[in-house]
Amino acid sequence: MKPAAPSGRLLSLDALRGATIAAMLLVNNPGSWSDLYPTLEHAPWHGWTPTDMIFPFFLWIVGVAMTLSFARRVEQGADRGELFRHVLVRSAVIIGLGLFLVMFPFGLLPAHHFSFAKMRLPGVLQRIGVCYLVASAIFLRTTWKGQLGWAAGLLLGYWALLSFVPVPGYGAGVLAPKGNLAWWIDSHLLAGHTWSGAPTPGFDPEGILSTIPAIATTLLGAVTGHFVRSFAGAGLSLRLLRDGAVLLAVGTVWGLVFPINKNLWTSSYAVFMAGWATALLGVFHWLIDVRGWKRWATPLVIYGSNALAMFVLAGLIGKFLYLIQWTGADGKAVTLKTWIYQGYFVPLASPVNASLLFAIAFVLVFFFLAWLLWRRKWFLKI
Repeated sequence: MKPAAPSGRLLSLDALRGATIAAMLLVNNPGSWSDLYPTLEHAPWHGWTPTDMIFPFFLWIVGVAMTLSFARRVEQGADRGELFRHVLVRSAVIIGLGLFLVMFPFGLLPAHHFSFAKMRLPGVLQRIGVCYLVASAIFLRTTWKGQLGWAAGLLLGYWALLSFVPVPGYGAGVLAPKGNLAWWIDSHLLAGHTWSGAPTPGFDPEGILSTIPAIATTLLGAVTGHFVRSFAGAGLSLRLLRDGAVLLAVGTVWGLVFPINKNLWTSSYAVFMAGWATALLGVFHWLIDVRGWKRWATPLVIYGSNALAMFVLAGLIGKFLYLIQWTGADGKAVTLKTWIYQGYFVPLASPVNASLLFAIAFVLVFFFLAWLLWRRKWFLKI
């Protein structure tokens, strides 16, 4: 596969990244977790909602960007070892930021209780860092065909592990929250350090074994990046739409025997979501890069230009909204978030719409912050 002639920055990818970070802020910051539209919640176990598209989109975009960043330098003779050393540093920083968000504010506020013995070790940024590290190592030593082969091998291997390796006391092929192989590994190797809100104690949706297919998600993005470099114009848009449709079909059929499941990151889920990401990039590319309709996407590009900064800032401010609290007139604790939500949003609409309005306001506030950074050309780069 030979790359096409060099072109400018792919605004459609920036816009898709921005749409993903905006969607993440929307679903992670409702006014009340008790009042949500079903589409803004994760599927309880098997199945999917639009909310389940967000995390795999992040990893898939990391893969595409990885190819666009590394491929030309490799072709120009850049030292692969030096590139991988940069990957090591960047991965460590991403993982470190994830752990920092878990620990912050280190028990320094009265409402925050922190203990190394009970802190959650997995997380979104931690998984992104690990997937970027492993996928980069594979990328720097293989062609696009090798990367596709690795992705297929990881997905098939994960399916085989969950389907045929017996779990003590439960047997093989259990895909319920408790009794599956991913749960068994997490509950033993990460005992006391998994997410307290998981579907069952001891399980973690960003756990050890389910990181295997998440790496494959990143590699599927990397393979798409090669096609992005090799095609141009409407031909690229059509290629992305075609490949997306194929992946969606494969994921759907695979889901009949290995259900689509975000918590387990099943192989069918990885393929299915890569299909959505590929197809949507095709739509964005046709609208923005081919037709030249860029104005509508400018807010998304602004968001996408500082995605990591928005993620970290949202995590910090989201925590502050819960941790800053005082005693109300009735003697009960009142959080800053409750005060804002109850005072300014609840009177405006029904509970579910008031909760949504709060989330939209959160997204708009962070767009303003992203715009300020973009206007001053301040970009968090690792």
